Order: sequence, then structure tokens, then C-alpha cells
Amino acid sequence: MFRSLLSAVGVIVSLSVTAPVRADEEPTGDQILHLVRLSYKGQDYQLTGMLRNDRTGKKDAFTLTLQHQLIRFRFADPAEIVSLDLATTPASLTRVLPGSKTEVPLARYDEEVRGMVFNYEDLALRFLYWPNAKLIGTDRVKLAKCWKVRVVNPDGRTAYGTVDLWVHQGSGGIARMEAYDFKGKLVKRFEVISVQKHEGETILKEMRVEGIDPDSGKVTGRGYMKLDK
Repeated sequence: MFRSLLSAVGVIVSLSVTAPVRADEEPTGDQILHLVRLSYKGQDYQLTGMLRNDRTGKKDAFTLTLQHQLIRFRFADPAEIVSLDLATTPASLTRVLPGSKTEVPLARYDEEVRGMVFNYEDLALRFLYWPNAKLIGTDRVKLAKCWKVRVVNPDGRTAYGTVDLWVHQGSGGIARMEAYDFKGKLVKRFEVISVQKHEGETILKEMRVEGIDPDSGKVTGRGYMKLDK
């Protein structure tokens, strides 16, 4: 069965490692997040893909490289590399532009990446390291049984106040994610649309992300990430 992270990166990289949880045990929220973090370690491959903004029609091709615990998005026009280092705690995010390399500061995490619905908060995966995660129930996503885990922002330093994660019980990957602001209103929703086989592993094929107006609850932006083999 598939794995997926409802953060742009988390969905991509958490699709193929069997989660070491016994069926007769109910894990804690923190244990489940530990499984999610384990699921993207040790992967090593390169894929091409496309980001698409449904509202503007803008498309942006990229090359995705996963090597050990480093995830790299390489864009061509204009040239830019966004790298996520999962070996640090929490994961660190850097941008490489012609002539410069800088770590993305927390103050910029709510900015959109290349005019898409995805922002730097979505790429940085900070919420996977928030303490005191709570298992709040079970649910099904595309017929797959999932744990539903809630994490609360411990420091208030970025835009998301609470994040709900649907974690696939058979793999430890995230199938859906919903992010809320500090007033408890939904502002972002991710969901895997389809998956594919690559070198014997199940990986993301297409994912949808929606920006939500916290006051009206209406979708303000919709984007897609599609990966090719």
C-alpha cells in the first residue's frame, strides 16, 4: 500500500518503508511521528517533476534528488535549488541562487515557493518535530487505514498553529495533512491523488495542495505536484 506525506516533501519521501509497529499495539502520537521520520531515511534516487498552479496556469519543471537524508529541488528558469537536510533536528532548509547560498529564515516560511501554493513551511517539515503529538483516532484515506495525529506548534514562530496528519498504518507514510492557523481555522490541505512504482518502490505520482481562506473556508488557491519516473 502507498505512503505519502501531506507536506510537499513528506508525501514524496515517505512511501516505501514498512513501519515497525505491531498490529496489537496502539502507538503514541510521538511514536507515530518517529515512524514517519524513519520512512524517508536511506532513500536514494532522482526524478523529474512539475509544479502547477491551477489558478494562474503557471508550470515549473524541476528535478528532485533524494540522497541519504538530503532532498534537493532543482529549478531551471530562473535557476534555483531548494535543499532540505533531514540530518539536522529540526530539518534545515536552504536556497541556492546564482552566486549565493542562504538558509531560509523562519520569518520567510509562509512565503510561496516560485509562485505556487506550496510555501517554505510545507517543505521544511518542522511539524514532524513538534513535541507531544496526540493520537486522536483512526480514519481511512483511499481505503487505507490511517492513524490521525495532531501536533501543536510549541513556539508560535511560523504560520501553522496546529497540523493534523493521517498516517498510513501499514507504512508509516502520510496520506493527508491539514494545517490550521492559531485561531484553529483551516488554511492548507494536502492529499495524494495517485502513486506509482519506481525501482520496486511505491512513490508519489501526483499530489494536490489547496490554500484555504480561514474566514470563509473557501479554496483560494490550488496547486499540483506531479512526478515522472
